[in-house]
Amino acid sequence: MKKISHARSQARIAVPLEPGYVAWFERFNACEYYEAHEVLEALWLRTHGRNRDFFKGLIQVAAAFVHLRKQLERPWHSTDSTRLRPAARLFLRSISHLAPFGPFHLQLDVAAVCALCESLARGIERSGFSDNPWNPATPPHIRLAA
Repeated sequence: MKKISHARSQARIAVPLEPGYVAWFERFNACEYYEAHEVLEALWLRTHGRNRDFFKGLIQVAAAFVHLRKQLERPWHSTDSTRLRPAARLFLRSISHLAPFGPFHLQLDVAAVCALCESLARGIERSGFSDNPWNPATPPHIRLAA
């Protein structure tokens, strides 16, 4: 019989999830990135255990998308036109908070989220901080595993 690591076995066990955590995914997948940030921040502020860094990473993912959305919607605006550099920085910071929880944590494919963030950050950097990868017609969706 093959042994399953503790981290792997925990990933596949359905556990009750905090409503604020579930709401992050609902808001994020509706492209309501600021709202996703806010709903999870409330949970993050009252979390004192290991998940505090995990939640912080997801907050940073949402915040990066806030920057992308604002830059795309108002590229002529003095502040919004410069949001690609902070977006890339937030994507990379989110990886540093999320990666230690991989490959799965709280029913989330952490490795896939980190790969998405890495790809977006590096694409923005390669463009010289001039190409916004966010497309409202095809936004990314991050879902919890069943």
